[in-house]
Amino acid sequence: MECDKLLNLAMDLGCSLMKSGAEIYRVEESVYRLLAAYGGEDAQVFAIPSCLIISLRAADGHPVTRMRRIPAHGTDIELLERCNALCRSLCKTVPPLESAQEQAAGLQPQCRTYRPAQTMLGYGLAPAFFTLLFGGGFRDGVCALLSGLAVGLCLLYGARWFGNNHFLRTVCCSAVASLVSLVLVRLGLGVSVDLITIGVLMLLVPGVALTNAMWEIVAGDTYSGISRTAEAILAATAIALGAVVGLGIGRIL
Repeated sequence: MECDKLLNLAMDLGCSLMKSGAEIYRVEESVYRLLAAYGGEDAQVFAIPSCLIISLRAADGHPVTRMRRIPAHGTDIELLERCNALCRSLCKTVPPLESAQEQAAGLQPQCRTYRPAQTMLGYGLAPAFFTLLFGGGFRDGVCALLSGLAVGLCLLYGARWFGNNHFLRTVCCSAVASLVSLVLVRLGLGVSVDLITIGVLMLLVPGVALTNAMWEIVAGDTYSGISRTAEAILAATAIALGAVVGLGIGRIL
């Protein structure tokens, strides 16, 4: 029974780390340290971006294994920090497993959530400042803000059509970004369609995923690194394809 409780605790904490966007080495090391603090014997941990497997040797000598598939996720720095802090606290104080399980279960509900209006504001301001950074003028920044709002609407409310198909969602959002940017320039609101489009497409660039992929390959987590690299390449392909489709539709119109 204690072995089952320990495995459930380690699995919940490890999955929370994975969903927060943590690196594979961080997930495996944190789970190892947690199991060692509670006296887990012959602990084995294997993680890839979509799956976590944990094994322990039970009191009767037989191995007990847990496996859980991780759904598609992004990056949540606040959740990552809470998971790290909880793992350090559990390894230092080693509270009863029931208490530790309650603390692990409360990680995600404690994280802040943002209203759709706040999220949309971020989608608008980020491309506006990117466009200014790339050399665009004030009018280009305003157009990028409007285009970013259009992309934000697709990301927030397009789940019913896209589902979990990240590739299709990126293609559609990229097409919307390039098409809206072109239309705004033709209406005389903007000056450079290239700078506006590039600024808006920065919302979709998988920079964190590619950085983590390179780091994991260097650290020796080859499977995870290759998986993340493939995701980044597919995302980049989707961005390019969507931009071409959006500009093509705009020129036809």
